[in-house]
Amino acid sequence: MAPEMFEMLKDNLILNTDSYKYSHPEQYPPDANAMFSYIEARKSNLQYPFVIDRVVFFGLQAFIKEYLMKPITMADIEEAEPFILAHGEPFDRKAWEKVVNVYGGYLPVRICAVPEGYKIPLGNVLVTVECNDPDLFWMASFVETALVRAVWYPTSVVTISRLCKSIIKRYLNSTCDDPEGQIHFKLHDFGARGASSNETAGIGGMAHLVNFRGSDTVMGVVYAKIYYGEPMAAFSVPAAEHSTITSWGVRFEKEAYRNMLKKFGKPGTVFACVSDSYNIFNAAENIWGGELRADVIDSGAIVVIRPDSGDPLQVTMRLIGILGKKFGYTINKKGYKVLNHVRIIQGDGVNPNIIDHILMGYKKAGWSAENIAFGMGGALLQKVDRDTFSFAMKCSAIRVGDEWREVFKDPIDGGKTSKKGRIGLAEIDGKINTIMEDRIIADGGHNLLEQVYDTGRLLREQKFEDVRKLADT
Repeated sequence: MAPEMFEMLKDNLILNTDSYKYSHPEQYPPDANAMFSYIEARKSNLQYPFVIDRVVFFGLQAFIKEYLMKPITMADIEEAEPFILAHGEPFDRKAWEKVVNVYGGYLPVRICAVPEGYKIPLGNVLVTVECNDPDLFWMASFVETALVRAVWYPTSVVTISRLCKSIIKRYLNSTCDDPEGQIHFKLHDFGARGASSNETAGIGGMAHLVNFRGSDTVMGVVYAKIYYGEPMAAFSVPAAEHSTITSWGVRFEKEAYRNMLKKFGKPGTVFACVSDSYNIFNAAENIWGGELRADVIDSGAIVVIRPDSGDPLQVTMRLIGILGKKFGYTINKKGYKVLNHVRIIQGDGVNPNIIDHILMGYKKAGWSAENIAFGMGGALLQKVDRDTFSFAMKCSAIRVGDEWREVFKDPIDGGKTSKKGRIGLAEIDGKINTIMEDRIIADGGHNLLEQVYDTGRLLREQKFEDVRKLADT
């Protein structure tokens, strides 16, 4: 059969789970009729010498809009049932028919979550899911696969991006006269081609833009527009790649650079040119800083020179020395050197450690952090997984008859003890903690978990700028 005949399978929400979930309705206590589950980021497993004690929550709204606002239909059931049965799992057709006939095709679950952009200490509840339909209560667990995936990835990306921002900001604060004006474009997203899919690039690229305004991951900018209403979340500049330089040949390397100046070197503009195709130091000293030096100055543009090979620290340290000698520099109010006419962007092998090492080297040598920007690819969008911050979703309470029971696990090794009861999140004495829902109410407190979704209704919609503001506080 033609592939297009199976196209609906990809978009069928009934199939957006793990195989064993279909057998779970028959495994709960016979009088069970409601369920309460939660998501948390338990701890950091990042292999960097930086302390990350909290995550920036992000991405739930995009998932809800994309997957939970489209009703399940009888056609979806007709498609899913034979597929799941052939797959070796049972299929509760009556349950899914009730979703269609009683709930208009929408999952009868209530999702509560912290506002996106909030920085929440590790080990605390971020999201809760509840279902009170006696026939469908297990759906509070059925959505685990899709829901955990929807939040662990963007939350991990935005948190690592935030770590990079804090590192860069620290050096800008001590070496730059205008750190607030500089920070937004200091970490550029180069990760689209290294992402596992177009959707991954969109979600991860959007997550990075909570912290920064520069990106070459177009889909990230698109996703911010679609799911959070941001007209233009990021900007880019004209830039060369190796093929646009090497196609001129070694003999005409200078002409390739001259062409960049001619096409993009206008007063007040910025463009980037990869310059390590043959010899980055020769290009900086004898071409950009030699034969083309006057043209660079006369253009009125800022030329951003990009190395793309070699040891990042050694190359960028040597490169800034050459450019300082050839183009000169000024001394800012904090006593650090700022290049004239040119800048550097390091986009190869970038991660938080490399950023810190380069900026530390620059500071020791008397250079302001404003002289360099970074492009980050795989380490930003792809070198994360669910274990980066140990994300998990667990059932913590189930109603059997008229009684809510605490549900938890407590392995003998103590490694993955889960939370118990109907829990919420509250700020008490300036500290955010997970506590029982009824305690928050009894103390007259405020649950930081807000209702976001209930049976096809989006109850809280955040704009991208609001998320950015929360993340920046």
